[in-house]
Amino acid sequence: MYGMAAISSGKKEKSWLTPNDVARLLMVSPVTVRQWAQKGGLHALTTPGGHRRFLRHDVERFARERGISLQPPEGDALRILIVDDDRQLAGYLVELLDSQATEISTEVSHNGFDAGIKVQTFQPHILLLDLMMPGLDGFEVCQRMQQDPSTQAVRIIAMTGYYTPENVQRILAAGAEVCLAKPVPDDKLLEAIGLPRAVAVV
Repeated sequence: MYGMAAISSGKKEKSWLTPNDVARLLMVSPVTVRQWAQKGGLHALTTPGGHRRFLRHDVERFARERGISLQPPEGDALRILIVDDDRQLAGYLVELLDSQATEISTEVSHNGFDAGIKVQTFQPHILLLDLMMPGLDGFEVCQRMQQDPSTQAVRIIAMTGYYTPENVQRILAAGAEVCLAKPVPDDKLLEAIGLPRAVAVV
């Protein structure tokens, strides 16, 4: 068991991370990190002031065990695939993500079949996935990605204008980490992705 000396020691000073640091590294929201820690899945140290701190090697082991992709290396853009048949909304999301301080590369698919192809060619870190699309819907896209070892680590953030308990439960069971109701406020979407507050576009 780790003692608090690990936090105060000069040698270990750079090895521990705050919940926000871990959220950026794992590309999730700080709330998700706290939930993992509360459930005991992600080992955390506690400072005398009651704040959680994480050792980097614990975070890396946690990510490996669960197939979670770490933050892309410096110089490698965060790749986000937007899958939505609403072309106007998809275009808006591209502009929103392009306005962020974090380097982000975006691609857009307007149906589930095209999304399956782009997942293989674009290899996104995150999918912003609409549930209700003609043909192959978001539920099926999510299930197929979770069944394929090569795409299991891709984070899936679902969005829907049909926000019902049944749809939310179904998409979370299929493998999405969260389901957001449309229209999704910018700040809420960026928080789910793990990005800071939106930058105002002048």
